[in-house]
Amino acid sequence: MSILIFLAVLFVLVLVHEWGHYITAKLTGMRVDEFGIGFPPKLFGIKKGETEYTINALPIGGFVKIYGEDAEAMHESGDFNRSFTGKSKWAQALVLVAGVTMNVLFAWLLFTIAFMSGIEQSVDETEASENARLIVTNVLTDGPADNAELSAGVTITAVNRGDETLTTLTPGTFSEFVSREGTTPLQIAYMKGDEMFLATLAPQAGVIEAEPDRVAIGVALALVDRVQYPFIAAVKKGFTHTLTSTRDITLGIFSLARDAIMGKADLSQVAGPVGIVGLVGEASAYGVTALLMFTAFISLNLAVINLLPFPALDGGRLLFVGIEAVTRRPMPVRATQIMNTVGFFLLILLMIIVTWNDIARLI
Repeated sequence: MSILIFLAVLFVLVLVHEWGHYITAKLTGMRVDEFGIGFPPKLFGIKKGETEYTINALPIGGFVKIYGEDAEAMHESGDFNRSFTGKSKWAQALVLVAGVTMNVLFAWLLFTIAFMSGIEQSVDETEASENARLIVTNVLTDGPADNAELSAGVTITAVNRGDETLTTLTPGTFSEFVSREGTTPLQIAYMKGDEMFLATLAPQAGVIEAEPDRVAIGVALALVDRVQYPFIAAVKKGFTHTLTSTRDITLGIFSLARDAIMGKADLSQVAGPVGIVGLVGEASAYGVTALLMFTAFISLNLAVINLLPFPALDGGRLLFVGIEAVTRRPMPVRATQIMNTVGFFLLILLMIIVTWNDIARLI
């Protein structure tokens, strides 16, 4: 099921990205010869008007073939005015950034829908509904909670000490209950996935360095509730979340690139197709809203990566257009083709490496 959901997510994101190129090329008067999902070899296609719509065998992307995009011999049809290179540099740049723009706008739409549908987030005790859950957000290493095998992400459902039961589960009441009787053991019932567990542990002093005299079990807690936003508020929050997520993704990618140049990049933290299948499965297990948020995040990743000034990516092709605009002469066709081909194979090599890491983690 995870694989099917992943393929559906990939299909939608590729469709959105390539549709951006496609519709902008059409609007600027360019001739679009093919709109393809996946990479060749071609499985089948349908021609409508001047454009052939194809489904291809390798489901790892998609493409829009615009006439004259690679400066091929255009005398074959004598349609130079409708070619990619026959249009202004502004029109060419607009077409190249349209795919990235659509991915960003699509992420904004998904975030907005998710916020309108309701997302789980940390809330103040005064804002929490009766359905709010007490979640463990962090566990200190070698503390009582860690030794009792509590982990981040579990939901605390009950806390007992002898005949006394904590009736109101909030971070404040939990902390007070834990420290009230010193190091007297207590029982914590918690949910991990769909399973219920019971841990018995004794609070200890010195667990928190900043408060050495305070007894604690070494957990950070948050009250999590499902919050729904009205339309306008959801649109605004979706926009803000899109901006902050794009910023964080960009900083992360540039940090990875810097570490790669210095020879200390940790590719084990990079997920390839296999890894993303697992992440999609985990997100879908938490419901449609979580899957929408994850898909939006992947869409923004695609946008940022595609805008990198690297051959075979939109950013690389945009760089070539910029060079041509400054020098007022076309890039050598052969050189452009070689750089794009080398760039494509380097990207495939990177995908193979991260996929190997994905498989190694599974094994």
